[in-house]
Amino acid sequence: MLESLIPSVLEQKVTTDEAYRAWRSLVRKFGSPAPGPVGGRMWVMPAPRAWALIPSWEWHRAGVDDKRASTILRVVRVAARLEQAVSMPAEEARARLEVVPGVGPWTSAETVQRSHGAADAVTVGDLHLPGIVGWALAGDRDADDAVMLSLLEPYAGQRHRAARLILLSGRTPARRAPKMPRGDIGKL
Repeated sequence: MLESLIPSVLEQKVTTDEAYRAWRSLVRKFGSPAPGPVGGRMWVMPAPRAWALIPSWEWHRAGVDDKRASTILRVVRVAARLEQAVSMPAEEARARLEVVPGVGPWTSAETVQRSHGAADAVTVGDLHLPGIVGWALAGDRDADDAVMLSLLEPYAGQRHRAARLILLSGRTPARRAPKMPRGDIGKL
């Protein structure tokens, strides 16, 4: 469960590139090389105890703000309980995840999509997804979560997969403004 949850927490409220960079930095510094013939090219994420011992300045260097770092620290404290969620149905697993402060509907949906292959766990609360789904299915670039869910209703049981296929299709509305600038809190 943690292999899916921690990256989802790192992806909260930042660009994908920033989240991937933070994950790569932390896993390479505090994880261990994967066993096998690849010779240090693949890494295994740290154990919960190792996550808990990461100093605050290393979170900062990796570009992880205090809010996300604190959420990860809360998650690793209850790692054993969260790992039990792997054997639960996706909705029960989401409920268990959301008990941890800092893990809300967005993060729990992203996590069970990865850990359970939850085909119907739609990510609500995303900045861009409702507009992209609204544009692709109804020509409405200003769609919100409620509109997105109603547009995805015909795909009940497969709504996450439908949204994912829309994202992969490249059918997105034209940008109204420049891309969000990449922040680097490590330089502060």
